Amino acid sequence: MNTLTLNPGRLVALGRSEITLLVRNRAALGVAFLMPLLMVFVLRSSLSGVEGAQAVGEATVTGGIGMVLILVVYMNLVSAYVARREELVLKRLRTGEANDLEILAGTALPSAVLAVGQIAVLAVAGAAVLDVRMPRNPPLLVAGVLAGVLLLAGLSALTSAFTRTVETAGFTTLPLFLLTVLGSGLFMPADSLPDLAASLCELLPLSGVMTLVRAGWTGGVESGDLLGAALTALAWMVITVFAVQRWFRWEPRR
Repeated sequence: MNTLTLNPGRLVALGRSEITLLVRNRAALGVAFLMPLLMVFVLRSSLSGVEGAQAVGEATVTGGIGMVLILVVYMNLVSAYVARREELVLKRLRTGEANDLEILAGTALPSAVLAVGQIAVLAVAGAAVLDVRMPRNPPLLVAGVLAGVLLLAGLSALTSAFTRTVETAGFTTLPLFLLTVLGSGLFMPADSLPDLAASLCELLPLSGVMTLVRAGWTGGVESGDLLGAALTALAWMVITVFAVQRWFRWEPRR
């Protein structure tokens, strides 16, 4: 990539064009906005009368936050990057004033904003409908969400390099989706697994992010574990930036 600087004006302009494309897909947009509320009401009905519903409700909300991140940021952006690449949009943008980082960030901006908005709705509605306590440490929760958005935006750019068409994006995004759902503590902490499996799962890309999110909502996580989670997330960000610089494709795969 030619530079790692960002011009706010160009970034907003690129993001606005992506938002225009997103708004035109009214069906997808409607589902995206309704998904958090649907998740809350479905989970409320399934948890009614369950013993320990408070703890289950908190785990459900934090897991829902992880699901929004992986679905809206990661899986949606892989398709967006592939579509823009195959339509030669990325190649044309690269001949203008915008640098590489601005092009990637501008493409990611609408998905990031949509995910943050969904998480806000999910947090407020979940706390009210599921009758769970509000986050113990809101700044830590926000930090975890923002770290997840940045990391998954980078991973989506990397995954797009190995995705030939928009139609195959569902296959190339599946491994990380399954690893995250099963091993990164979306609905249960990784330390509930056997020792070796738990140690390995703690190293997965989104495990550090989910630890921060869960600690921000429920508290009770030791400072050493928080430091480890933050370092894991940071390490994956560094690895992802290097990999995107090395392998991201700006032109169609032939």
